[in-house]
Amino acid sequence: MTHAIRVHETGGPEVLKWEEIHVGEPGPGQVRLRQEAAGLNFIDVYHRTGLYPQPLPFTPGVEGAGVVEAVAPDVTAVKVGDRIAYGGPVGGYADVRLIAADRVVKLPNAISSEQAAAMMLQGMTAEMLVKRVYPVKPGDMVLIHAAAGGVGLILCQWAKALGATVIGTVGSDEKAELVRAHGCDHPIVYTRQDFVAEVERITGGAKVAVVYDGVGRDTFMKSLDCLQRRGMMASFGNASGPVDPFDALLLARKGSLFLTRPTLYDYTLDPADLQQSARALFDVVTSGKVKIEVKQRFALKDAAEAHRALEARKTSGSTVLTI
Repeated sequence: MTHAIRVHETGGPEVLKWEEIHVGEPGPGQVRLRQEAAGLNFIDVYHRTGLYPQPLPFTPGVEGAGVVEAVAPDVTAVKVGDRIAYGGPVGGYADVRLIAADRVVKLPNAISSEQAAAMMLQGMTAEMLVKRVYPVKPGDMVLIHAAAGGVGLILCQWAKALGATVIGTVGSDEKAELVRAHGCDHPIVYTRQDFVAEVERITGGAKVAVVYDGVGRDTFMKSLDCLQRRGMMASFGNASGPVDPFDALLLARKGSLFLTRPTLYDYTLDPADLQQSARALFDVVTSGKVKIEVKQRFALKDAAEAHRALEARKTSGSTVLTI
């Protein structure tokens, strides 16, 4: 018997319903994947609440890994029995799912399905940010918001491995110790420290080359004050809500700043880019420069409980839904 989490109306965690489903044979270009783990991400909350609308009803979840059960006749890149993972296509909160073959990647033996489910979307997002949106260079000063989160912990480690001095905001002393152990040189506990003043102090007034901000409304405006002249603001999430409208002249007044709102979809739309991003992620993880640690586990049927913990900021690092 196959089950999935289904959303029939947008709203709070209570709209996540555990239901029996039927999954048929793969259509053209598709594979059928028996999942072993699915990832939990803030974008799942955006889909659930309708901030990022999805056709109703739908199965949330954009990250997972498992074993190929069946392939369409026209699929040659993967075969039955291959271990694969993905980060992007909605439908991950399920025992079994259909997915386009050109949106999956084969897993190296050194990476488990659970580890892959904890890192594909988050890890490729981090790759996009530190390698392509703003390529981090040795000596750069960078600011990472929500540094103890799934993307944040990966960003801290990867930016440090690229030679940056890493500043990160966190909500508690416990999380400050966690990020310090994962490459963050200067944790800032934002609940009692003003991060703009701390960045000014840490950098000796030089400020940072780039801010990686997945928080949104609560941090956006103050983050602009942390940037060097011609610095880059990479706003990639809305954990605290969407950014309020503002006058673009503000970017000029604060030092001819650059602003981008990147999505992983646009950076991996070409299957070749997807494969390249995944390879870079696998390489940095297998090298030991970036460690992927699953900090929380919930049964898939308890997805609503996982969402409550995520929204209450009670999680750190990566969270997986076990199947």
